[in-house]
Amino acid sequence: MTKFEVAVAAHRAGRLVEAEAAYRQLLSINTAHADAMHLLGVIELQRGRPGEAEVLILAALTHRKDAVFMTDLGVALGCQGKLSAAEAAFRKALELNPDLAEAHNHLGILLVQTQRTVEAEIAFRRVVGLRPDSAEAWNNLGQVLCETVQLVEAEATLRHALLLKPDYAEGHNNFGILLSKTGRYAHAEAAFKKALALNVNYPAAHNNLGHLLSGIGRFAEAEPAFIRALELNSDYVDARFNLSLLLLATGRYAEAWPNYETRYSPNMSDRKMVVPGFSYPQWQGEPLGGKSLVLLPEQGFGDCIQFARYIPLLKGRGPSRISVVCDPVLGALLETVDGVDEVITDSGSVPEHDYWTFPLSLPMHFGTTVETMPGSLPYVHATPERLEYWRNELPAEGLRIGLVWKGRGTHGNDHSRSLRDISDLAPLWSVPGLTFVSLQHGLRDESRRASAEQPLVELGGKIKDFADTAAIVAQLDLTICVDTAIAHVAGALGKPCWVLLPAFGCDWRWLQDRTDSPWYPGAVSLFRQSRFGEWRETIEDVTTALRIWAATEVIVETGVRGVGRG
Repeated sequence: MTKFEVAVAAHRAGRLVEAEAAYRQLLSINTAHADAMHLLGVIELQRGRPGEAEVLILAALTHRKDAVFMTDLGVALGCQGKLSAAEAAFRKALELNPDLAEAHNHLGILLVQTQRTVEAEIAFRRVVGLRPDSAEAWNNLGQVLCETVQLVEAEATLRHALLLKPDYAEGHNNFGILLSKTGRYAHAEAAFKKALALNVNYPAAHNNLGHLLSGIGRFAEAEPAFIRALELNSDYVDARFNLSLLLLATGRYAEAWPNYETRYSPNMSDRKMVVPGFSYPQWQGEPLGGKSLVLLPEQGFGDCIQFARYIPLLKGRGPSRISVVCDPVLGALLETVDGVDEVITDSGSVPEHDYWTFPLSLPMHFGTTVETMPGSLPYVHATPERLEYWRNELPAEGLRIGLVWKGRGTHGNDHSRSLRDISDLAPLWSVPGLTFVSLQHGLRDESRRASAEQPLVELGGKIKDFADTAAIVAQLDLTICVDTAIAHVAGALGKPCWVLLPAFGCDWRWLQDRTDSPWYPGAVSLFRQSRFGEWRETIEDVTTALRIWAATEVIVETGVRGVGRG
């Protein structure tokens, strides 16, 4: 064997100190030995020193343009967070060798990191074409197919990965994610536990097991899984975020809020929030007397409405100005909140302030617990002009019941929280003396089909913004909806609202086993699904409650329509 072959053999055997010494000896003889220089860089990567690896691999590339060198340079750059440069390196490697599977694979991983899953799928399909016997390649393709909700092909792909390598912990972990997405929770639990049996120190599998157990309400078992994931990797923000959701769902708010701040970490795998690049700082609870503060939008419309309740409390601390940045559809509604000085609907033109904050960080700064949450209602209002307009659109007779049966399809748990279609609500039609009003966006055909069985006033397609929604809800006797933004509109108005909640992944804000919400005292009532994916019993409960409510509801006719009592 040559000296270089001896060095490579030591490297492959994991004897890094011996290999490093051998590579350096070769370089002392030939300073232009590109392979030795490159492999020294690989050793630095293995030791977790990507900066040093970058320098060595760049030096190797000055002596020879090599696709493998370029691929490893991309890995070193990616480990330092230099994602654009890493992508350029992978693409350059593929120019040098279009059939280099490792370059396609690393490019695919980077594309997943940067949430470009369609491009990642193309890259991983190329890898399995080049390496059909690679379980890792099939696993990566299956993972991205799962993320893009191509679930049938994802399942076949992940099963093939495990057929090639039955003891593949990462494959069992990803298969568990797919099983969870398709509602096979017991099988998903078994898959995660299989992954952990193969690798007990696998943080992602502990986190995914905890997420599953938390989703099905087994919080006492889920918490140790998150804690173990964090013991293995204290910087694992996904696990810390999931732990915060568990703590919130179980009412342990004081512990939860600091952990919940991880939601906007740049290291979140499913990152949906970006910290603004303002010249002024994030508010951390400093005195606000004479200062200006801007609230930025985050998460869904319902979140922005729910946490607008903190604006009057902020105003009580004496700031000179409070501005709210929001989507245009929220602007007119949020202008009605006490303490708002300015609503900004163009996020690209936010003027200078002293501080900025995300709304869901405010409970932490105010020390909110279940016992102390600000529950004064209403804190949003319908304007007289909107009330007048929508009064003419609403039916004049009968108790008026608003309906929303689906949330936005982009929501991560929409398959659990939304009804199949409006026909699931058909038992409600049996209650006499009611007029139903559809507030559902984008499903006019469903509303028309329902009208064949039960007269239904379709207003969803006419609603332009949440101020319109508020003006309608303010004139209804009751709103019945799934867990979506309309529940927060009704609750913030102090209007009766019955919310249907899923058994899997029930949102943390509704706590556990309660039929009321301390966020909306006296306004919101909760109807919880008793079996995963099965709404029939829940809707039967709603129908029974609606029959009792309608029989006892009193409409006071005084020239102005009375307000229903819920």
